[in-house]
Amino acid sequence: MHHDRVNSPLIEAECLTKTYRVRRSKPGLVGALRGLVSGADQTVVAVEDVSFAIGPGETVGYIGKNGAGKSTTIKMLTGILVPTSGSVTVAGIEPSRNRTENGKRIGVAFGQRTSLNWDIPVRESFRLLREIYRIPVDAFERNVQMFNEVLGIEPLLGTPVRKLSLGQRMKCDLAAAFLHDPEIAYLDEPTIGLDVVAKDAVRAFINHVNHERGTTVILATHDLQDIEKICNRAMIIDAGHLVYDGPLEQIFDRHALHKEIRFDLRSEPSPQSVDTITQMPGVEPLEVDGHLVLLAVDPAQSATSDVARAGLDLLDVADLSLSDPGIESVVKSIYEEKLS
Repeated sequence: MHHDRVNSPLIEAECLTKTYRVRRSKPGLVGALRGLVSGADQTVVAVEDVSFAIGPGETVGYIGKNGAGKSTTIKMLTGILVPTSGSVTVAGIEPSRNRTENGKRIGVAFGQRTSLNWDIPVRESFRLLREIYRIPVDAFERNVQMFNEVLGIEPLLGTPVRKLSLGQRMKCDLAAAFLHDPEIAYLDEPTIGLDVVAKDAVRAFINHVNHERGTTVILATHDLQDIEKICNRAMIIDAGHLVYDGPLEQIFDRHALHKEIRFDLRSEPSPQSVDTITQMPGVEPLEVDGHLVLLAVDPAQSATSDVARAGLDLLDVADLSLSDPGIESVVKSIYEEKLS
C-alpha cells in the first residue's frame, strides 16, 4: 500500500468497511409476507477492510466494476455514508461527523446527475454557489474566466441547464465543482456519454486544475482512458477489496510486457500462414477474423520486427500497426490474478 510513500496524507483510510442489512424474501406475495414476519436479514458487504493514504496533489484513478464498492468508498470519503467499521480522515477530520467543514474543502462532480439548478441559467447557479461558499468576488471572477479559457463555457452561462447538451452540462458541472478552489475533487464518471472532443476538453481541464492549483483528484470511472490521461496512480477495487494500489507504470511493468501487432489484410489468410507466425516464440493470437490478424508478442522471446516481417512475407497485408496493450486488458489480468 501507499502508507510509506505518502509522508503527510491528505486522505487516510484504515480498515474501512461498510456493510448493509438487506431483508431477503422468497418470490411472490406469500414469500414477501413471510419475510416481513420472519425478518430474515442478510448482511451485504460493500467495502471490506480497505486501507490507503493519498497525498496532496495526487491524481488517483479508482477503478472497479459496477457493485465493486467504488461509489460506497467515495460516499464515505465525502461524508454521505458513515463507515460500519474502520476509519477515514480527510485533512484531519472525519467527513461524516464534520460534513459542513468537509464540504468546504471538497468539490464533487457526478457524470450521471447535475449539481446545478435545472431551470435557471448556469450563471445564476454559479452565483448561488458563490454565496454558499462565500467565495470572494475577485476569486470567483478569476475562476470563471480561467474555466472559460480551458472549457469554453462563456456562451453557455446564460442558458438554463435543462437546455444544455450532455457535454455542455458536464463542462458546467466541472466548473461548478472547482469554483471554490477545493483541496480535493471527487469525480465520478465525468466523461460518461461524451463525444471524443468533449472528453478531451474535460480531461484537459482536470489536468489543468491539478497542475495549476495542486488540487487532489480522485477519479472513479469506467473509461480507462480517463485514468491513463489524468492519473499517476491507480487503485482497483473488486468485490469490496482493494486488489491493487500503485503507480500506473507498475501495472504496465507487471502486466503489459507484450506488444500488440495488428495486420489488416486485403484477403483472408490461409490457416497455415497464421500457424507459422503464431508458432514463433512468445507470439499469441488475440484475434484472427477474416481480414484481421491481431497478435500479442513478448519482445523478450521474439523481436516485434521479426514478427512483423513474417506477417508481411506470409500474409496479404494492407496495413500494419504496432501498439502497447490498452489498460483494459491490463486491468482484466489484475482482476484475474487478484493482486494485493
